[in-house]
Amino acid sequence: MDNTFRFVIPALMGVESTVAYELKKLGLSQVKAENGRVLCQGGPADIPRMNLALRCGARVLLSLGSFQARSFEELFQGAAAIPWEDYIPREGRFPVKGYSISSQLHSVPACQSILKKALSKRLGQVYGLDTLPETGSLYQVQFSILKDTVTLMLDTSGDSLYKRGYRAQNMGAPLRETLAAALVSLSRYKGRDPFCDPFCGSGTIPIEAALIAKNRAPGLNRNFAAQRWGWLPSRLWMDADDEAQDAEFHGSYDIWGGDIDPAAVELSRHNARLAGVEDTVRFQVADAAGFRRTEPAGRVVTNPPYGERLLEKEEAEGLYRAFGKAARALPKGWEVDVLSSHTEFERAFGRPADKKRKLYNGMIKCDLFMYGGKR
Repeated sequence: MDNTFRFVIPALMGVESTVAYELKKLGLSQVKAENGRVLCQGGPADIPRMNLALRCGARVLLSLGSFQARSFEELFQGAAAIPWEDYIPREGRFPVKGYSISSQLHSVPACQSILKKALSKRLGQVYGLDTLPETGSLYQVQFSILKDTVTLMLDTSGDSLYKRGYRAQNMGAPLRETLAAALVSLSRYKGRDPFCDPFCGSGTIPIEAALIAKNRAPGLNRNFAAQRWGWLPSRLWMDADDEAQDAEFHGSYDIWGGDIDPAAVELSRHNARLAGVEDTVRFQVADAAGFRRTEPAGRVVTNPPYGERLLEKEEAEGLYRAFGKAARALPKGWEVDVLSSHTEFERAFGRPADKKRKLYNGMIKCDLFMYGGKR
């Protein structure tokens, strides 16, 4: 087994450059951002390091091979040529899933079936079995077929990395933790200035801001699929855990979340306790229309209701107008970033954004409207 691995990190559309920056900070090489994913190279020790530390990537996929395939025979032979036995043991479970875009092989179920047969044949021959037991640890196989190029991968993460483990419930329409972390990162918040979210919902944005301020690895409180892989030494996970904890900061931060719904505020406090940042972030019942801060500088990062999901369009616009008035009364050093899918947001807010960035909240196309600061 080669000690230089290729990795694929799927990412929400619009945050690929943020994920690439994270990977470079972690010391990964050959980092390349593409639409919906980031590619890089590293060693075995980087598997636990990335899973623990990545804030904005969706998962860590280990790429085992790429080849051209325009027929099922080419797909079968290309997959069977990969040394799967180096990674999947005799009892390992290896379900197959993936996608195909702009390729001759466009039927995903058919591709899944062919790939499963190819892997089963190779592993069966190596282990001397007609039928593999598949009773052991999970080795989820993922494939992508893009313009007839097949990439076969193993998912080292298991549950997606947005599942930090601190949010069992959410208020209405959830914002994924990975997107919340990306919003905080795009605001360039480092823990120095006051940080506020006047529409905090279940507290995801302020909690991610607290994790960033403390430099706490978001994956410390959860498990990963590759922890149960025999060929990946357990000491690498312990080393990565020690490295992450040693890198934490211990300071005093001004991070605040407000919501008009008392139940949302109570849930935010509960989630902050689960995330271990209850001493770092404050939540209180507050109307965003009355949002006030007097400090000379700070950051507001927020995700108000869009209209098509939680409130009627007119109600959403009313919220934007009221909050826009409050935001314009902030001292000049404040920066305000608002995520919204509303096409008339700037008109309702009362001011065109200094900068806009296209993002996706799940399947909803949004803009991050950025006001103030050195844009």
